[in-house]
Formats: sequence, C-alpha cells, structure tokens
Amino acid sequence: MINETPLWEVFIRQRNGLSHRHVGSLHAADEALALSAARDVYTRRGEGGSIWVVPSSAITASDPDHTDEFFDPAEDKIYRHPTFYDIPDDVGHM
Repeated sequence: MINETPLWEVFIRQRNGLSHRHVGSLHAADEALALSAARDVYTRRGEGGSIWVVPSSAITASDPDHTDEFFDPAEDKIYRHPTFYDIPDDVGHM
C-alpha cells in the first residue's frame, strides 16, 4: 500500500537570532497536523523556539549531478568575491 499522506519537511529554530535548520521529515494530512506532529517528534527536549513545516512537493532543489555547471558561472564574476574589495583599516573586524 502506498502512503498518500503528504510528506512535510520540518525546520526548527532553537531561539531568536538563530537560523531555522532542517531536522527531518514526516507525513501528515494537513499543515496543522504537520505542525503538531513536528512539535511532538522534534522538540521533545525543548529544542525549539519556532517550527516551520513545508510540503516536500513545494521544494525545488538543484541537481547534485550538475553541480559544476550550475555553480560554475559564479567563478567568472570576480566582483562577487569578497577578496576583490579593500576594507579600510578603520572599519575594524568584519
């Protein structure tokens, strides 16, 4: 039997000021159930301050087999590299 319940990706932020990070996936019928299940499964020890649930079908990712050609054009644009800029000494630590 094929599970037709939607798959959701779960992202947790431990506290304000930090980024959300992917912690796993789960199946749930809708976003409210996915959020509740994510809380129960991924924050049992108080790890979370914020939870995002995103339908897996809404995520588009680059193809790992085409990494070189996908990211290669960035190498041609030296102005995108931070080494291109001179930082004045009075700016301090950056």
